[in-house]
Amino acid sequence: MLLEEFDDSKTAVLNPEHFVKKLENMPKTCIGFFSKTVMHDFMGKYKPEMIDDSIENATAKFPVYKVVVGGKELAVTHFPVGAPACIGNVEEIIALGANNILAVGCCGCLDKSMEEYSVIIPTAAIRDEGTSYHYASASDETIIDEKMINILENVMERNKLHYHKGKTWTTDAIFRETKKKVTERISQGAITVDMECSALNVLCKFRGVNFGQIFYAADMLANEEYDKRSIMKNGTEDKERKDKIITLALECAVEIDNILK
Repeated sequence: MLLEEFDDSKTAVLNPEHFVKKLENMPKTCIGFFSKTVMHDFMGKYKPEMIDDSIENATAKFPVYKVVVGGKELAVTHFPVGAPACIGNVEEIIALGANNILAVGCCGCLDKSMEEYSVIIPTAAIRDEGTSYHYASASDETIIDEKMINILENVMERNKLHYHKGKTWTTDAIFRETKKKVTERISQGAITVDMECSALNVLCKFRGVNFGQIFYAADMLANEEYDKRSIMKNGTEDKERKDKIITLALECAVEIDNILK
């Protein structure tokens, strides 16, 4: 099969360095928000400095911003949804000089106990996408580095914040999450479903950088009928909850920056 033809060469015909150059002032820790609403709210509240505008594709530009929190300089950017587009951006962010990647976005729930906006730390990801197979040999799952998980957990516990942790199912096909597949992925231990985590983790291992992710619970796929819940909501209560996610992400990034070199 084509997905078993992994080539471990670190360079390709086309490389990130063809499009971006390393920044001397690039913070070592970068947060990527998937939600355009969350990114908009972050921009409005923190007024960050743009430090790079070289990352773009045919759809949009994805500037990288710098913000100082707790005395630490952090990079913040908007990640595109979907593994191929996201990985392309993160390749270039790493080429700019980032060494720690923290992805922050919503996920679908496969655990009926999860309430809207519950915080989840993924510990492993089922590789039901195609991008990661260009960065590592074929396998069903990828394990997220325990040191990053521990850092995120410590921040949650310091804030006395209830959270879940466990395996996620990363898929390319948002409209092919069939009942059969949902049941099977739950039996494999997945508590969430997303579109980027497994590819991000495998990419970061391949490039030798640190990776962690924070999910917040959105739609529910574990019931008999699909429940959109908070996936498209932007009311006052939802904004307040998303603001808390931004604050939490920044605190986690500061902790990562303090601990990981």
